[in-house]
Parts: sequence; C-alpha cells; structure tokens
Amino acid sequence: MADRPSITAFFPACNDAGTIGSMVVSVIGTLEELTDDYEVIVVENGSTDYTVEVLESLAGHYERLRVFTHRQALGYGGALRVGFASATKDLIFYTDGDAQYDPRELKLLIPALTDEIDIVNGWKIDRGDPLHRKVIGRIYHHLVKLLFSFKLRDVDCDFRLIRREVFEVIDLESDSGTICLELVKKLQDAKFHFAEVPVHHYHRTYGQSQFFNFPRLWRTGVQLIQLWWKLVVRREHMRRIARRRGSLSK
Repeated sequence: MADRPSITAFFPACNDAGTIGSMVVSVIGTLEELTDDYEVIVVENGSTDYTVEVLESLAGHYERLRVFTHRQALGYGGALRVGFASATKDLIFYTDGDAQYDPRELKLLIPALTDEIDIVNGWKIDRGDPLHRKVIGRIYHHLVKLLFSFKLRDVDCDFRLIRREVFEVIDLESDSGTICLELVKKLQDAKFHFAEVPVHHYHRTYGQSQFFNFPRLWRTGVQLIQLWWKLVVRREHMRRIARRRGSLSK
C-alpha cells in the first residue's frame, strides 16, 4: 500500500445534527495526517431535525466535503450504496454519523491494510449501549454468524476501510440495515481478505437508534430471512461475481 494513499471517508446521516459536525471535522483532521488526496462525503438520509442545515454550513467551510441530501429516506442500505458509488479515491472508509465510533481511529485501520488485505473491519472493544441493546446485539450476532457462516468476530461493526476496487467485483442491493450482512457475505464469498482491528464504541449522546424498536426489528427479521434465501440458498451472486471477474481479466 502507498505510504500516502488516497482515501474517501463517508458517513450516512439521519437525524444526526448534534454529532455530524464533530464527525466531519474529526475525520478531516485525521485524513490530513494520513494523506494529501482525500474527500469526505455525507449522505443525508431523510432527516427531520437540523442535520441538513449543519451540513450546508460545513460545506461552506470545507471544500473537500461533498454532501448528498435526500428528503425522502433511502434506508440505511440505500445511503451506504450512494456513498460507495460516489467515492472516487482508492480506499473507502465509512462509519455512522451518530458518533458512537471515533473517526480518528481510522489511523488504527491503515497499518492493517497490507498488500494481502482488501478490507479492514473494526470490532467493538466494549459496546457502549444500554443492557437490552447489548443482549439483542449478541443474539443477533450469533444468529447471523450461524446463518451466513461468517468468519468475522464482529460483522455488525460499521467501522470499515475497504479497497474501492472490490466494488468492481461485488454489487449491493439492500436498502435496509441488512446491507452490512450482504456486504460482508459477498466479500467473503468473493474470496477477498479481511483483517480485524479493535475499536472503541461509545454511548449515543444525541438522537435515537433507527434500529432498536420492535416494528423495525420485525422488518429486519423478515429481510434477514429473504437475504439468507438469496445469498445462502440461491447463491445467484456467485455467478455475477464470476462474470465480473471474467470481464476484468479480459
């Protein structure tokens, strides 16, 4: 890997007005230590608070910040897909805009991205959530690890550094939070190589989780079954991966 790689950092943001400003400023400071070639993207996703106003103000101060606003909610997966598709640099770093992860810890991921590694995945040292969320999170983790044969210790950690070229081989379709499972499963099935690095996870100080409510948990359960059927039983993505690799080798 180049000593000064080009990096896109992006955040999906939904009702993150109280945190997204510090996330953008922190990641810009970190990127300036790591590289001269970077961009920051925020994909605003149907916010009803003042997230858009904060982002508009930030965009006026930071020329390397690109903001995509969507007044109709895209879903978490939809926001990630926009971010991945909009990235122009060799490496893509993403995490959520709610400040439960510290973007300055991107510096911990970079050394793990050796020539043999395609994705560096964080794993939470200690989950900074209420007890009920920790319990649900552990149940969810073990369930999806069993269903999808995941090898990562923390599939649900949205703190990742990815080589942009992997998206020439895999495609993403999910609009919901199950996109994280789809991403890791397709990367794993395409034989890309992972490294894992411990990162901190903090208590949410602003807003509410978009995931932990019972109607959303029910929808996630349905989507989980649908994704399992598509990726584990039908495995149609393997043919697309083979076709894309064949096209790249010509």
